[in-house]
Amino acid sequence: MGDPGAETLDQLFATRDLMQLAYDFLPVGIVVTENRVLRDCNRRFCEMFGYTRLDLLDQLFAFLYPSQEEFLNLRNRGNETLGAGAPYWDERVMRRKDGSLFWVRVRGHSFTPQEPLARAVWSFADLSRSRPYQPLTRREREVYSLLCEGKTSKEIARSLELSYRTVEVHRARLLKKVGASNTAALFSSLGDIDGAHVVGTPSP
Repeated sequence: MGDPGAETLDQLFATRDLMQLAYDFLPVGIVVTENRVLRDCNRRFCEMFGYTRLDLLDQLFAFLYPSQEEFLNLRNRGNETLGAGAPYWDERVMRRKDGSLFWVRVRGHSFTPQEPLARAVWSFADLSRSRPYQPLTRREREVYSLLCEGKTSKEIARSLELSYRTVEVHRARLLKKVGASNTAALFSSLGDIDGAHVVGTPSP
């Protein structure tokens, strides 16, 4: 989208169109949807995903997900919360125009609680700096999840019916992937990827 000229900003302040100014330049992406079709978005959302506004308008959200399967899996997530008139949030992996995957925190509010996805507004915060995307295998995610619970490699081996050596191999691969020297650094890099509000990451 590019940075706005000083003249554009001056015009918005001069006309007191501060609501439009706030919408366009919020530090998070804002999207208005109808039945998961993108009807409007702000500048930050376009910058985050690498598209122009015209590229995005009236498009089904599917192409911003790692796969069609991921898009379909999320279809009804949060419906109960939104249907109760409460705000919903989760953390999920999405896809930029260049094909790179990244973590975002999504918050949503439905204008039509009786049909939650009919009309809604969403915010998207880029978590790349605090949670770089790492393509973990299913087994690596399982091992990591149990490490987060404080289990030792021997306990993880029993839980997953693996050998102690195999668990240690997966643990070593996790450390290598994120460039961590120990388990504490691993937790700092990956965070809680299996929390209640975290959507399962796609397997490579």
